[in-house]
Amino acid sequence: MIAVSLEEAQARLSELIEQVQEGEEILIPRQGQPVARLLAGARIPPRQPGFAVGKLTILAEEDEHPEDFQDYMP
Repeated sequence: MIAVSLEEAQARLSELIEQVQEGEEILIPRQGQPVARLLAGARIPPRQPGFAVGKLTILAEEDEHPEDFQDYMP
């Protein structure tokens, strides 16, 4: 982990981002206390159709709705 001041981070942002992309972690303290960390973003794979099949179970079908729900019915 590398610690740099806010002023230094502003001046060297492009360079610091390159270091983060290479796996480095950057800490930016203010008055001795950490206020920000630069980390590489997690790569999230795109969702695929059907990825949640079987994860939802409906336990009961209700044909009747509560009386106070009538305002929301077509």
